[in-house]
Amino acid sequence: MKSKLSTLIMLLILSVSVTAQVKSDANKKKAEEVTFIVGMHCSACKEKIEKYIPLERGVEDIKVDLEKKEVTVIYKSKKTNVEKLKKAIEELGYSCKEK
Repeated sequence: MKSKLSTLIMLLILSVSVTAQVKSDANKKKAEEVTFIVGMHCSACKEKIEKYIPLERGVEDIKVDLEKKEVTVIYKSKKTNVEKLKKAIEELGYSCKEK
């Protein structure tokens, strides 16, 4: 009896773990990427963008290349879109266009 109960508990734990992993993988696949050309000119500009854009809803990651004046944003398309991200950068005081 204990053996069957232990086996049942282990199977339950395993199925919950697999379900969580599948949901996690599905959420990762829904992420999209966009790159903007941004009118930034110094390290303070870069730091400002790196500080505030990740706070936008749906943003998962951001890469800022000051030399190329590029900001690449990885985001969940269910929570935000390119226009909202562009507007967020512009609200920080920078010109911004999609690459």
